[in-house]
Amino acid sequence: MSQCNNEWTRRAFIKTNTLTSFSILLPGSTFDKPKKMLSIAPRYHRWHVDPGVEWLESNTEYHYLDWSIPVPNTALVLVDVWQRHYLKDTERRSEKIINQNLVPLLESCRNNGMKIIHAPSPKVARQFYTEENYTGPEKSEPDQLPWPPLDFRTKKGQYEKFARPNEPREVEKQNLPPLTIHPKVVPLKDEPIVVSGRELHDLCRKEGILFLFYVGFNTNACMITRDYGVLEMSKYGYEIIVVRDCTTGMESSTTHETLAQTNNAILFFEMFGQYSIESQEVINGFTS
Repeated sequence: MSQCNNEWTRRAFIKTNTLTSFSILLPGSTFDKPKKMLSIAPRYHRWHVDPGVEWLESNTEYHYLDWSIPVPNTALVLVDVWQRHYLKDTERRSEKIINQNLVPLLESCRNNGMKIIHAPSPKVARQFYTEENYTGPEKSEPDQLPWPPLDFRTKKGQYEKFARPNEPREVEKQNLPPLTIHPKVVPLKDEPIVVSGRELHDLCRKEGILFLFYVGFNTNACMITRDYGVLEMSKYGYEIIVVRDCTTGMESSTTHETLAQTNNAILFFEMFGQYSIESQEVINGFTS
């Protein structure tokens, strides 16, 4: 399956979205055998306009596709689904999302044979390592070129003046209970836990996974910045679908009421190569 990642593109998928076409595109792949399927209509932002329509931002809109994909080639990736957040309103939104949307989705995906992959950050992941779910040692390339200098990266010495100011309540924040995986989404003994994008990629290659469904927190932070997050895994060539009602962002005083940070992060994904979907669509999409 390693060849798939080099050749797989959104354009090729849209152009050849039938089981027969999959067999042509991926010779010898698991697509050419009957199995449980997942039928979904992923959403993205269409930058094009129809013939005769003026090229204006105001004339662009969402577009939906019609996909039927084999469940063995899919995985649900849980990003940093922790038991708490130091921002209380963010925590309340996350807790509601976990209980109302994420837990039912997780149960359905488990029952229908979708691969479940936990990516809760390296420090938290180590708390849950077992013989069954450990994917391998953390892999990191040595820094051959110490640039920028360590003192610059840590803002010490002559670069200390560029550091952000110390926050008076940082000690209070650091003394909160240690982070861990939310008790309602604790990994089952055979569900893998990854600590890096490379481990996630190696696991997907081993399992033949091409489609990654993302849930977790926070939309405008870890979902974007983690090396196992949406943007980095897109670079490998996977098709990424963010489950938009199973995530929320960290809002500011000016965006709290509208959840603009959350909505704009999802729109950013939809604009630049990824898709989104609602959890109930996934639950309803499993077919034999």
